[in-house]
Amino acid sequence: LWFEELDQFHGADAIRNIEQSAIRGGDVAYIFKSYNPPRTTASWVNKYRQIPKENQLQHQSDYTTVPKEWLGQVFLDEAEHLKNINPAAYEHEYLGIATGTGGMVFENVVLRKITDKEIAEFDRVLHGLDWGFYPDPAHYGRCHYDAARLTLYIFGELRRFKTSNRALYDALVEYGLTPADTLILDSAEPKSIADFRDYGASCRGAEKGPESVRYSMKWLQSLRAIVIDPERCPETAQEFLEYELEQDKDGNFISAYPDRKNHAIDAVRYATNLIWRRRGQ
Repeated sequence: LWFEELDQFHGADAIRNIEQSAIRGGDVAYIFKSYNPPRTTASWVNKYRQIPKENQLQHQSDYTTVPKEWLGQVFLDEAEHLKNINPAAYEHEYLGIATGTGGMVFENVVLRKITDKEIAEFDRVLHGLDWGFYPDPAHYGRCHYDAARLTLYIFGELRRFKTSNRALYDALVEYGLTPADTLILDSAEPKSIADFRDYGASCRGAEKGPESVRYSMKWLQSLRAIVIDPERCPETAQEFLEYELEQDKDGNFISAYPDRKNHAIDAVRYATNLIWRRRGQ
């Protein structure tokens, strides 16, 4: 009996039902179960393999354990490229390691270099800022939204701790922000927004309202891809990759989005505020 793509079956109960029918009536049976481990450690099959069984042999292999000529140089080059730009995705896709808890919010993140040529062609650059002082950072994000391809490109960030409004604005100007750029900020600090206007910024508070956090997060999750340059935006890349739903004492995921380690995410939500606020877009 061979269960190919074991993880595609509907749980351990379904496996037992098939086994009880297929191996009935003999004294010798061989049962094979093969699959690629799902990303989430909470998957039933990843838990299933951890249950010890005396007469069971477990074997794990990956592309590094087979002759290179089976795969070809193109395959090996692609693996090495992913290893360099997105180690977590590499570990899961090429080594079969479960790298998530099951509560991963953004499964559409793509880490890769965004070239200067691409950036030069971005015709609508968006700017967002999440206020902070200490221990929370102030975080600025720069991005571009390609509506035709449902793709968001994040290619700039600036993070500061214990920084006054004046010093923060000066740092943004040095980073490349100009009065021609519309900066959308967290509207929770109207005095800080007024300060930025006095300094010369073209800025406005983000339009919020009931369920705005949930709606904007769902919009980000619905995109075909969120492309992040990990060299230009290491803090942003880390936040988007590691942001997960919390669990209750019984291990069930809580549907509310946690308000921690999300400063870059909030800056991106503000930057795209005028897009996701338009219902149906």
